[in-house]
Amino acid sequence: MEIQAKTIACGTVLLGALCGAGALAAPLKTGDEVNLWPATAPGSSGLTIKETVTERSKDPAILDRAYTGITKPTLTAYVPTKPNGTALLVAPGGAYMRVVADKEGADIGTVFNQAGVTVFVLKYRLPGEGHANRQDVPLQDAQRAIRTIRKNAADWGLNPARVGVLGLSAGGHLMATLGTRFDKKTYEPVDAADTLNARPDFLALLYPVISMNVQWTHADSRKMLLGDAPSDAQIEAFSAERQVSKAVPPAFIALADDDNGVNPMNSILFYRSLKQSGIPAEMHVFPQSGHGFGIRLAQGAAKQWPKLMLDWMATLGMNP
Repeated sequence: MEIQAKTIACGTVLLGALCGAGALAAPLKTGDEVNLWPATAPGSSGLTIKETVTERSKDPAILDRAYTGITKPTLTAYVPTKPNGTALLVAPGGAYMRVVADKEGADIGTVFNQAGVTVFVLKYRLPGEGHANRQDVPLQDAQRAIRTIRKNAADWGLNPARVGVLGLSAGGHLMATLGTRFDKKTYEPVDAADTLNARPDFLALLYPVISMNVQWTHADSRKMLLGDAPSDAQIEAFSAERQVSKAVPPAFIALADDDNGVNPMNSILFYRSLKQSGIPAEMHVFPQSGHGFGIRLAQGAAKQWPKLMLDWMATLGMNP
């Protein structure tokens, strides 16, 4: 079933949507949707694509929405009863073809809220849908998201020095790219938020795409991001394992050994690069769960990844 997503006009409060780049009447509450850009997002001018949400679940009690045609990227908030000041920006996967909003977004918000973490699920633009500078569009949205959270931290009861990220599958590639290239100028500043640092304070990746090297990459994600014939320079720039420096934040990686969707070597290559650069890192390889398990499909030991990640965050002082 496909449902055309509704466009929310500025000044109208509908379905929790809010206008402006974080222009929000406090307090922040679960379901609030914050526009990242005050006007047209960079590279999306003139596009006529329509945002569409496809419900993939056969069970009406279980949501499994996938978004396409995104021109107005947003943050959807999940706010705990007792916030501890830590923010987690989540980038769902979908092979850069779609954004999987529930099993790799809302589910995570619900679980991490129980630990006091405020979660923001990023609905980012997809590079293969006609945007200019296609390869930079998701990174633009991720950089802007971190800056928007930091700009509004005081109003939202957050600590701007405890803003981390979690990326899953292709969203893992996006967040690994943010973690390694947070200081790359991808757009012209549009307001005061763009004076703020886009470096995450911690970086978590779940079964991530990392490399654009044809030997290891996820073919669909690479094609959507870089096109059919990427240059050597593009492959180098968007292979996160090739971009690690000493400025990369501490990292947590979790995946299943039986992942047939994204080669586990992606995670291994990134972990190796982190250690070569002296970056603190923790990696868990679970025996089973395949690819795309998130929370609802995790099996056996893989069910423990949220607790393991929260414990790791605590060791960094990021989950008091």
